[in-house]
Amino acid sequence: MSENTPDTPLSPPSVPPPQSPPFPPRVRPVAERCTPPHPPHPHVHYQQPPARSSGCGRVAVFGLVTLFVLGVIGVGVLVGSIFLVGVATKAFDEISGERDEKTVAEKFIGGNRSAQDKIAVITIDGVIYGSADDFVVKQIRRVLTDTRVKAVVLRVNSPGGTMSGSDYYLHLLKKMKSERRIPIIVSMGSVAASGGYYVSMVGDEIYAEPSTLTGSIGVIASLFDASELFKKIGVEPNPITSGEHKTMGSFMKPMSEEERVLFQRVIDNSFDRFKQIICEGRTEFANNPAELDKLATGQIFTANDALKNGLIDEIGFIDDVISRAGTKANLDKRDYKVIQYKPKISVLDLLESRTSDALLSGKTLSEITTPRIYLLCPYVIPVEGTD
Repeated sequence: MSENTPDTPLSPPSVPPPQSPPFPPRVRPVAERCTPPHPPHPHVHYQQPPARSSGCGRVAVFGLVTLFVLGVIGVGVLVGSIFLVGVATKAFDEISGERDEKTVAEKFIGGNRSAQDKIAVITIDGVIYGSADDFVVKQIRRVLTDTRVKAVVLRVNSPGGTMSGSDYYLHLLKKMKSERRIPIIVSMGSVAASGGYYVSMVGDEIYAEPSTLTGSIGVIASLFDASELFKKIGVEPNPITSGEHKTMGSFMKPMSEEERVLFQRVIDNSFDRFKQIICEGRTEFANNPAELDKLATGQIFTANDALKNGLIDEIGFIDDVISRAGTKANLDKRDYKVIQYKPKISVLDLLESRTSDALLSGKTLSEITTPRIYLLCPYVIPVEGTD
C-alpha cells in the first residue's frame, strides 16, 4: 500500500445476489401437444342464491300435517268398516233368528249380586197384541234357555188386548212353566184387567197392589158403523163377495140383525173360553162356576174386592212377591239375585220404528177397520209402567 492512499476503510467487494436455480422447461403431454389449443373461455362469476333458513321447517310442518290428515282418514275408514261389519252382523243375526239372546239384557234389581241362582221378573206392559217377536215373547224364551232361573215373577200392568194375543202369551207362559218346572207368582201393577187378568191365570199365586184395578172379565168386539159418513161424502160400497156374510162387520154398512146374532155367537164362544181359563187357574171357581158367572159381567174390581171374591190371593207389592217366589223355589235370600229383563235396541228396530211412524199407513187403517175380539177394559187408559 502506498503512502499517498488516504486512510479510509475499505468497502467489501460487491457480491451478486443469489439466483434461484432455473426450472426445467415444462414438457407438454403428448395428447395436449396433438390437440389444437382452445380459445380461452371468459371467466363467468356465478352468484350462490342465499340459503333460506326456514325451508326445512316448512317441509317438516307440511309433513306433519300430511301425516295427520292421512291418520284421520285411516281412522275414519277403520271406524266405518267396523260399523258396517257390526250392522251386517246384527242384520244377519236378526234374520237368522238368533237375536233373542242379544236383544234382551239383564238388570240387577235385588238380592245377592254374586249369586248364581236367579229370580227373573217378566213384565207385560200396555195393550196386549201378542206378536211372535215382541219383547214379552223374548223374555219367556230367555227364561226357557237360562237354567239358573229358579222362579219367575210375572209383573202384569195391562188393561188387556186382543183375544188371540192374550191366549198366545198364556200358552207360552204355561209352556215355560211346564218345561222349566219353576214357580210363577203374579204381581199386578196399576191395572191387570180383562186380558191382563187372563194371562195372570198362569200364576201359582196372584198378588195385587192396594190400588190395583182388576177383573173386567168379558169379551168385546171392535166394530164401527161409518155408513152415514160415507153417504154424506158420496161414497157407496160396491163389494163383490162369495157369500152373503162375507162383508159381515164392514164399517161401510149398517149391521143387520142376522149378522149381529152371528157375532154374538162368536163373542159367547170366546167368553166361555175366558171362563174356562179362569177355572183352570182358580180351582175355587172350577168347583163353583155359578160364583164366577156372578163376577164375569165385565165389572172392574179394586184389590180389596178382588180379594174378597177370590180373584186374587194376596195384597202386596212386588217386593213381597219376590220374597214369596224365593220361598216357593226353596231359595235363601242370600243365595239368589233378582233380575229384570230390559230390551236392547237393535239396528233393525230403529229402522222399523222410523217406518212405523206414519199415522195413516196401510197397516194402521187395517188395524182400525178389521173386526177384532178383545179381552179389553175399554175405559181404562193403559199407562206405560216403569217397573
